[in-house]
Amino acid sequence: MPLGLVALALGGFGIGLTEFVIMGLLPEVAADFGVTEAAAGWLISGYALAVVVGALGLTAATTRLPRKPVLMGLLVLFIAGNAISALAGSYELMLAGRVIAALCHGAFFGIGSVVAASLVAPEKRAGAIAIMFTGLTAANVLGVPFGTFLGQEFGWRSTFWVISAIGVVAFAGVAALVPGAAATAASGAASTEAPPSLRRELGAFRSGQVWLSLVVTVLGFGGMFGAFTYIAYTLTEVSGFASSAVPWLLVLFGGGLVVGNWIGGRLADRSIDATLLGFIAALVVVLALFAWLAASPVATIVLLVAMGGFGFGTVPALQSRVMRYADRAPTLASGANIAAFNLGNALGAWAGGVAITAGLGYTSPIWVGAGITAAALVVMVVAWATARSAVRADATPRPATGSTTAVASVA
Repeated sequence: MPLGLVALALGGFGIGLTEFVIMGLLPEVAADFGVTEAAAGWLISGYALAVVVGALGLTAATTRLPRKPVLMGLLVLFIAGNAISALAGSYELMLAGRVIAALCHGAFFGIGSVVAASLVAPEKRAGAIAIMFTGLTAANVLGVPFGTFLGQEFGWRSTFWVISAIGVVAFAGVAALVPGAAATAASGAASTEAPPSLRRELGAFRSGQVWLSLVVTVLGFGGMFGAFTYIAYTLTEVSGFASSAVPWLLVLFGGGLVVGNWIGGRLADRSIDATLLGFIAALVVVLALFAWLAASPVATIVLLVAMGGFGFGTVPALQSRVMRYADRAPTLASGANIAAFNLGNALGAWAGGVAITAGLGYTSPIWVGAGITAAALVVMVVAWATARSAVRADATPRPATGSTTAVASVA
């Protein structure tokens, strides 16, 4: 395994930690700033929307720049945003720090996915992307529960100081282990890659399959995060767990993420669309069962793990699919898909907050998530069917004129 993948996973760990740890600390942060659950949810939704802006804007702005220095610069932005969050004296400043940290998120994973894919053979690209996203899953297994425990014991600000320190370590890892442009060129890995061009990158969005892939990403991840954003309230108010048990329950959820990410990456290397259809359909069932059985502690534990596994198992396939149909202009499309992930996060958090505010209870975000994920399944079926039709049309023999046949024979 190329060491550059380890460095990218390390950066993903730090960024994933700052994205997800707030979910376990949401009650403490809301109480400290004196805001409602729905208002506190904007620390998640605002982050996700800022990721969308950064994924598109910063990726486009840095298209012609060497990728390694860009990744390092993005991590500097990440460190600054988390330091601001740790120092925030008001809800508004806390939200500003979240937004600043989020701006690096989409561009880092978008550019990093392209770099990860370039480090391995074409038939192993989904697996390489899965390795990079292992940092994100590790953040849930190790970082989020530990960060939640740390925040509960020493105050939520201590968690963001630790995240800032992890950002520094990630910066050093990328600087030391990710090969630069000169090293990549010397190895011959970039010999088939066309020179960077924003115009060519934008041209990828002429593909209908790219757009369908982005919609599936928005709805698929929106469904899972509609359920997960307010999971701390569901676990304590519905399932009956003590708040001290929440970090350990998040460990189990994170374990599901790791297994799902690994299996999803391996299956996607065989068939991207089949993997997505199977995992998304399973996620719909899991969310519906979770909403129905949330009052049972045992069922909650099982379904929490399954939600993480099937939800995150789609990530390597979703990222690989959009890069496949973007063809030779994958960087901006890859960043757009990261934006789509986080637009889905914002959609899910907003929809879940609306359901809670309407008085529908703490299981209502899970029902909402099941509905959004069902919509993702419908769009994925359409994408799969149209892709198959296009392949069949291309494979259909066409009558040829005599001159064309002669040229073909010579060729």
